[in-house]
Amino acid sequence: MDMKLEVVIVPVSDVDRAKHFYGEQLGWRLDADFPISDGYRIVQLTPPGSECSIIFGEGLTTQAPGTLHGLQLTVTDIVKAQEELAGHGVAVTGPFRDETGAFHHAGAAHRVPGLHPERASYGTFAAFTDPDGNEWFLQEVTERAPGR
Repeated sequence: MDMKLEVVIVPVSDVDRAKHFYGEQLGWRLDADFPISDGYRIVQLTPPGSECSIIFGEGLTTQAPGTLHGLQLTVTDIVKAQEELAGHGVAVTGPFRDETGAFHHAGAAHRVPGLHPERASYGTFAAFTDPDGNEWFLQEVTERAPGR
């Protein structure tokens, strides 16, 4: 049976501010904004090219705003992706790679500044946060590993 990741709930403190950040600033597609009832609102946006969306709103999670870390967006050119985000006023950290050459550690202690020396797929990252501090990573993938 196929199982596809469809939605990730992002905990935010201000729904309209988050809607502006993801929709207006990042340019993600607004799929829905349903004010169901007092204290229950659902906003759904989808990054360009993604089959998975994010949802935030009111009454959707007990997780504290800004506590979601490690969400990842895959891009084919991390330098262009950073330039695009910076052009929309988003502060991006990177590019960097992990000192192990594998997936990045939590936090910044093991980051090596710059692109992967061979610009290998899966080897270069950048990071940004939304207004609440939810942390997102960009990972450059130019050639997928077999079976992915």
